[in-house]
Amino acid sequence: MSYLVLARKYRPKNFSEMVGQGHVVQALGNALTTGRLHHAYLFTGTRGVGKTTVSRILAKSLNCLGPDGTGGITANPCGVCAACSAIDSGRFVDYTELDAASNRGVDEVQSLLEQAAYKPVQGRFKVFMIDEVHMLSNTAFNAMLKTLEEPPEYLKFVLATTDPQKVPVTVLSRCLQFNLRPMAPETILEHLQLVLQAESVPAEVQALRLLARAARGSMRDALSLTDQAIAFGNGQLQEVGVRQMLGTVDRSYVFGLIEALAQSDGKSVVETCEQLRVNGLSAASTLEEMSSVLQRMAVLQAVPQAQDNADPQAEVLAQLAQALPADQTQLLYSICLQGRAELGLAPDEYAGLTMVLLRLLAFQPSSAGAAQEKKSLKSARPEPVPTRPQSLVPTAVEAAVKAPETAPETAPISATAARPVLPQTLAPLPAPAAPPLHSLANDSIHTPDVVKKVAIVPASTASEASNFVAIQVRNQPEAGPRGQVRAQAADAAKTEFEPTSEGDFWHGLVSLLVEAEAVSALTRELALQSQLMGRDADLWTLRTERESLGQAATRDKLQAALASAGHAVRIAVEIGPVRDAPAKRNAAAAAQRQREAEAIILADPFVQDMLQNYGAKIVSGSLRAT
Repeated sequence: MSYLVLARKYRPKNFSEMVGQGHVVQALGNALTTGRLHHAYLFTGTRGVGKTTVSRILAKSLNCLGPDGTGGITANPCGVCAACSAIDSGRFVDYTELDAASNRGVDEVQSLLEQAAYKPVQGRFKVFMIDEVHMLSNTAFNAMLKTLEEPPEYLKFVLATTDPQKVPVTVLSRCLQFNLRPMAPETILEHLQLVLQAESVPAEVQALRLLARAARGSMRDALSLTDQAIAFGNGQLQEVGVRQMLGTVDRSYVFGLIEALAQSDGKSVVETCEQLRVNGLSAASTLEEMSSVLQRMAVLQAVPQAQDNADPQAEVLAQLAQALPADQTQLLYSICLQGRAELGLAPDEYAGLTMVLLRLLAFQPSSAGAAQEKKSLKSARPEPVPTRPQSLVPTAVEAAVKAPETAPETAPISATAARPVLPQTLAPLPAPAAPPLHSLANDSIHTPDVVKKVAIVPASTASEASNFVAIQVRNQPEAGPRGQVRAQAADAAKTEFEPTSEGDFWHGLVSLLVEAEAVSALTRELALQSQLMGRDADLWTLRTERESLGQAATRDKLQAALASAGHAVRIAVEIGPVRDAPAKRNAAAAAQRQREAEAIILADPFVQDMLQNYGAKIVSGSLRAT
């Protein structure tokens, strides 16, 4: 007699022998016991989890006659009657299995459905089992829809598929769906022990663990691998032989790598990778084993009482879980998962493995940095900023600030100190009682060649004034016509805003004109950029810095707008420096709001902590007052 493989020899004959699918067995058993039978069943799941087996057991349950030939529908088929024996041997007339992978056309399905018109010959029910039903064509699905929805009372459909997403919803809605789950390695291990005990084959538990993990949830794959391992080991299952057959990496290498990484021993990591290369062990398998070990380590770190004392490697895992910090365990786990996808891109898989493992050492934080980071994360607010030591040399840092009139005078910064580097050990910036910042973006509109700098003064003067003193540094003017234009713009920008007695009246009147849209274009610019120098009975004198705004047509339009607002006067325009124009007042108000907004941001403790401890920078011009 020819040898029968384990996967076929130990195929379950009834629901009580089914392993790992208790939810399906319970539902079908109760339905058979109570007689609440559906006309169509759909079983889904990965390969080797029992879809075809459940279908055959269901067919036997529907047609079982009992040992004495008087039985009925039952959840426990006898397995000895004519119907059960015929179904097990594959020669029961009323049970038809159709492989949709090779019979996917409409003709094959119609040929099957033609048999639905005839009552069962031997059994109680006809059962049509269509395996890999998702492979049927659209026309084949459409052809079976009507019969699937309302079959004869003696006909039952059983559909099986590994890809239910490809089954049309019109078919899914007509079936009772059961999802057969992949089996846990522990479940497979227990079943393999029973099978090998029945076969009288000696086996090491650790070898069976390897086979259970390699099966990846499929009992059929586990039994097939066991057949192969028995042949490889000449009738014995030993860990060394099974590991060699599967090509998996000995966990002693994995434990050594994790221990070396925990001790930041890069030399041992490289040497171990070289040993893997010499022995021809798979780099992908190494990362897979490391991921499995790291997962168990993370569980032990989070839940120490979850240790499996039956596992001979439990003690080593516990020691490694204590040696490697929990955050580094999580980081190494992520690196191993991502590294498996990168091995194919590396010029050599062992070089890729080495780089993946050394990546943890590259990202491993120093003890001082880690302590500082943890301390900053624990505290909701940073501690008060300590006073700078008096021996600290004044250092210039780049910041767009403008000194108030009350700030103490300091010497200008030399050209060589225009772009110094702030030392990393410098204390955090103090929350300002300091002079408010002034927007560089706003200043650059009027003073393109003026660069604002800040000098840090010694602590001896910090008690009298702010630690920051703003000074203006002018760049060397350019030669030629372009340089003259830029110099003129800078000279014009030097003119500061100074309120005058007529300024309030003129600013209010111009604001009303602009809001009412009584002036536009050059007329609006003349009103905004001019200063009211004096008011006589019928003549107002305006001064502007731009000669182009003093044209007669523009002046006449502004004069007409004033007349419509109730001021029928003539306007005289002169050219000269302006100190109190409505535009300057608006710019001064906007600058004040900007300074207040920047001061609020700089005074925030979170911003201070980010600037000092994490090297953050506030981009010039990125703050806008609303």
